[in-house]
Amino acid sequence: MARPVMMFTGQWADLKLDDMAKAMREFGFDGLELACWGDHFEVNRASAEADYCDQKREQLEKYDLQCHAISAHLVGQAVCDVIDERHKSILPDYVWGDGDPAGVNARAAEEMKATARAAQKFGVSVVNGFTGSSIWHLLYSFPPVPPKMIDDGFQQFADRWNPILDVFGECGVKFALEVHPTEIAFDIYTAQRALEAVGHREEFGFNFDPSHLLWQGVDPVEFIRAFPDRIYNVHIKDAIVTLNGRSGILGSHIDFGDHRRGWNFRSPGHGGVNFEEIIRALNDIGYDGPLAIEWEDSGMDRMHGAQESCQFVREIDFAPSNVAFDAAFDKEKQ
Repeated sequence: MARPVMMFTGQWADLKLDDMAKAMREFGFDGLELACWGDHFEVNRASAEADYCDQKREQLEKYDLQCHAISAHLVGQAVCDVIDERHKSILPDYVWGDGDPAGVNARAAEEMKATARAAQKFGVSVVNGFTGSSIWHLLYSFPPVPPKMIDDGFQQFADRWNPILDVFGECGVKFALEVHPTEIAFDIYTAQRALEAVGHREEFGFNFDPSHLLWQGVDPVEFIRAFPDRIYNVHIKDAIVTLNGRSGILGSHIDFGDHRRGWNFRSPGHGGVNFEEIIRALNDIGYDGPLAIEWEDSGMDRMHGAQESCQFVREIDFAPSNVAFDAAFDKEKQ
């Protein structure tokens, strides 16, 4: 099936795109999934400058690199979140503004609409990202959480995202939520509820990333089988659970990469994700889109990890069979 092997640039935005593109081409990647931060893809410039998207395409073509999706995780987070000082560090200054929470939410929503228009202009049909969540902090139900508070959180998500998704629909672009803790959907049941909240509209689907499911105890393959028509993009990222009787699955307020944590992200092939079963499930649902490495491993040099993971993905990807293995036994078909 030879799906294109991409690198998501979100964790590389400290590098100029030109420098990163050159390195990724040398490592053997087919293309990049551009993050909407750093100089990799700037939504405000795509909106304001008539030739920005053409120039960005030329920049990639110089290195013979494709782009099938852009990603707006950081701004998307601020659409539904309860805004606090943490958000200032991840948002563009023009979205943060004076930091008034309601204003930040509103400006983030407008920026997501602009991102849909920029994606259309750039010629990609998928924007990956986050939604944020006003109810994530209610995860552990104490003090007891009345069901209405959860209902209100999903309604708020629908109220804020439906107008955004209207623009996505007008532009012929799909939004792919990366199902992830701190988002409105973080597992199979909450993903089902998020779909229900927006009326199962076609513009809303998922960026499948197994790493965020694995450590929660959710089978990533079951997620694919639950939403066969909603997998709009795929991230290849690994994670490992290392519970040792001292740490818990909630991370213990210890930074990523610390060996004391109960789980950590790993470079693909170095954790607990069963990628063969994922490929088989993707084949079953007919997914032929890109496989984009999202590289996060605090214990490994990222240049080493990028080169190794590109080869890893090429080795694990295989096409489904077009013939039953026992067809040769049937005399009538010989």
